[in-house]
Amino acid sequence: MQLISDEILIDSGQQHPTYPARYPSFNGFDFGDPASWTKGHPFDVYKQMREQAPVMWSTGQNDISGFWSLTRFEDIKAAELAHNVFSSQRGGINMAVPERKHWRPKKLMPAALNSLINMDEPLHREMRMQQNDFFFPAYVATIRDRVGARIDELLDEMERKGPVVDFVKMFSEELPLFTLCEMLGVDEDDRPKVKVWMHHLELAAQFLANPWQTFFSEPMFPFRFNSVVEDMFAYGERVMADRRAQPREDLLTVIARSKLGGELLPQEFLDGSWLLIVFAGNDTSRNSLSGTIRLMDEFPDQRAMVLEDPTLIPNMSEEALRMVSPVIHMRRTATEDTELNGQQIAKDEKLVLWYGAANRDPDIFPNPDTFDMHRKNVDKHIAFGHGVHKCLGSRIAKMQLRLAFERIFERFPQISWTGKQTIAPNALVHAISSLQVNLYGPNGKRPTQVAVNGNKIG
Repeated sequence: MQLISDEILIDSGQQHPTYPARYPSFNGFDFGDPASWTKGHPFDVYKQMREQAPVMWSTGQNDISGFWSLTRFEDIKAAELAHNVFSSQRGGINMAVPERKHWRPKKLMPAALNSLINMDEPLHREMRMQQNDFFFPAYVATIRDRVGARIDELLDEMERKGPVVDFVKMFSEELPLFTLCEMLGVDEDDRPKVKVWMHHLELAAQFLANPWQTFFSEPMFPFRFNSVVEDMFAYGERVMADRRAQPREDLLTVIARSKLGGELLPQEFLDGSWLLIVFAGNDTSRNSLSGTIRLMDEFPDQRAMVLEDPTLIPNMSEEALRMVSPVIHMRRTATEDTELNGQQIAKDEKLVLWYGAANRDPDIFPNPDTFDMHRKNVDKHIAFGHGVHKCLGSRIAKMQLRLAFERIFERFPQISWTGKQTIAPNALVHAISSLQVNLYGPNGKRPTQVAVNGNKIG
């Protein structure tokens, strides 16, 4: 079976477009530098690009090729729908693919490339159909009660540690991890390991952006990283072999026994498949949960509406996804010379789709910087992408978001962001790594408990 990583388009270092750029280029924001994203989406830059350069050439750095940036909603949808022209497989979904000599640790880059998200038709459809059952509404309903029980446990722990807590550490990074491990069928004893692996892979991105800051915060990280990654891949090999020999009713079994062209998947595809679900599923849900808390503080009128009428929570969740846009970008690669919005694009040139820009396009969402859960098109955002590559786990993510805020607002209706947050250096996802909240509102204190007939009540 041919691996995607064997045929992937390596960056050539091309700094100028093949055909003349129709639109101007703006150089005030370095899209390729993870550190540029530590203040969140550059909405002002997006606005300038949408208005003056909707298909804008951005130069690369060093040996990294330049790329076309798309910022208008309709252009991004058009590129997503033309998947035979704008490929996910030819160059992967990452902004750049460096030379193979830079692929370290050895197994990590191939695993990132050999997965569903990087496949074109017909491989993409064949793989996706084998996993579909775990993402359809019927399965989402079966896992809902377990997710709800975990939410209650996390809120209990927050209340014990409160009133001021880190919402990310105590809730939004815990809930998606639980949900994904339940779906995959990760044994209880192995779940702490998954958390360690996620932490170290996130630190790797931070280390590349700011090595000294990462070193000072976690001095042992550079020395532990390789062994942690080796443990992760050893686990993948072991659990895939186990599921093939002793199948269970879980997603790891489906992955282990999946086939392409009648062949069982080689280890590189197995690694990529289970890691994609863990990391992609965690990032989108975690940052949507954290971002929604922040938005409710920024738009108190919307919070008041939801508290008065909790049936608005689904609408609130959709609008929050639009505003947060947890996935910053995806990349496509032209398979032939083509044209988009008047700009000629050459074969093998990259397009980067900036979802945060599309979701604030005023031609689609009037007053786009205002949170409005009563929008007529509140669910038409593309936070989960569009077309054949629309996120397979979007129903799971929305279920977690809605159920979480039903319980959060019931327990802590005045939960408030204190203004303290940390956004990790990451050009792929809006990575909120810390968000401090007060469970009882600004400067709130724990409700006083009084004894009544020997029992304490608040």
